Amino acid sequence: MNQAVSVTLLTGFLGSGKTTLLNYFLAHNGNEPVAILENEFGAVNIDGALLRGGENVNVVELSNGCVCCSVRGEFTAALREMLAKRASGQLKFERLIVETTGLADPAPIVQTFFVDEYLRDALRLDAVIALADAEHISRQLDEHAVAAAQLGFADRILLTKADRVDDETKEQALERIHRINNKADIFEIVNGECPAEMWLDLNAFELTDTIELASGFRVIRADDDHPVSFKPFRKTAAKKSWDDAIQAHVFDAGLLDVKKIGAFMESCIARFGNDMLRYKGVLAIDGHPQRLIVQGVHKVVGFDYGSTWHPSESRVSRLVIIGRYLPIEEMRREFAATSI
Repeated sequence: MNQAVSVTLLTGFLGSGKTTLLNYFLAHNGNEPVAILENEFGAVNIDGALLRGGENVNVVELSNGCVCCSVRGEFTAALREMLAKRASGQLKFERLIVETTGLADPAPIVQTFFVDEYLRDALRLDAVIALADAEHISRQLDEHAVAAAQLGFADRILLTKADRVDDETKEQALERIHRINNKADIFEIVNGECPAEMWLDLNAFELTDTIELASGFRVIRADDDHPVSFKPFRKTAAKKSWDDAIQAHVFDAGLLDVKKIGAFMESCIARFGNDMLRYKGVLAIDGHPQRLIVQGVHKVVGFDYGSTWHPSESRVSRLVIIGRYLPIEEMRREFAATSI
């Protein structure tokens, strides 16, 4: 089979700016053969002038306008049909972007790319990109659990409409988003203006040796002389207490016993896998010179050994779990018990 097609999953609540981002991408990357599986019937359509002469752009809509658990079969069928047309030459695309409806939980969509053997070979899920509307994200998180799930699954979060709120509102939004997902990079963008290289080809589902927690966010102004600037997070003046079910949790330790950490991960996945949205660990294993890498989505998990620890490095283990309703203190005790 030919090289797997790269897939980017674009998620975010209703009105967060997904279609605006896609329109900007199409306007500035018109020569790249791309397919867009689009299922949100918004006020802005990807048509008209942007698709004029666009033989390199193929837009496919699901008939009922909903990519979610109840129609995963239709989603799988649509992907298979697109791949069949690509193989026969009816469709030409080297990249696939899936825009989900604003009310969709990304979980069953992400799992589709790992549990279906044919799709697992033909498609490569590159990253989950979530858009968050700075003006409305707080209310959306208060009222809709799926808004937190969309953020929790993300490898990169694009904060939109920050130009429409004051600094305090933006900082509160950033603080809350970071509390839900402390591993995802956050980029602030305006009017969908985000260069493609900042949200495509991230290789986020590769088993890499690094695990970093975000310490700030990047402001993207595509037309400026200095289009990217980094700003550290700061605590907001007003004390806020949020009760978001989905939160990011960090587990740190030193050298671990390979059998004990294996049993810990197996037990966690068996007991809590349905509530572990995303998780990744870079672990130091006693008696092994290489890092042990673990990465998973719910109960779909991969393990592999990575690069060798350098003699000058401190051999530390870190596991990040983004989940909901987890017995964290119990899990911390069990994780600590895997140390030698």
